[in-house]
Amino acid sequence: MLTYNIHHVAIAVENLDDAIAGFKSRYNVTPISRETVHDQGVTEAMIPIGGSYVQLLEPLSQESPVGRFLSQNGEGMHHIAFAVHDIESALAHLKETGARLIDETPRVGGGGHRIAFVHPNDLAGTLMELVEVEHD
Repeated sequence: MLTYNIHHVAIAVENLDDAIAGFKSRYNVTPISRETVHDQGVTEAMIPIGGSYVQLLEPLSQESPVGRFLSQNGEGMHHIAFAVHDIESALAHLKETGARLIDETPRVGGGGHRIAFVHPNDLAGTLMELVEVEHD
């Protein structure tokens, strides 16, 4: 049986340092990690909130997916990520049920996690990401 939990909510930002400072001053939270993910074209920071995270994404260029998102939409929510224990099973289930996948096979994302994206036109106009996590 597949189980999903919210892993993170990603927010596209113009300036990562400014966004981190805003989260720290307003919500008294700080990132537990910060890294550049060249394959995704972003620098990201992960801020723990309860049992999930807020992921702040700053594009490395305006031509990256997050850069294009910012130029079209401005700052704001970019995607929601679901934690799964078996990403291949989750992708197979989504494909069997007719989901429109961006990634039919996992790739490596931030923190070395295996990830895959589901197209926003698949359901409710929101980009969804699967993030494989260890079993509890």
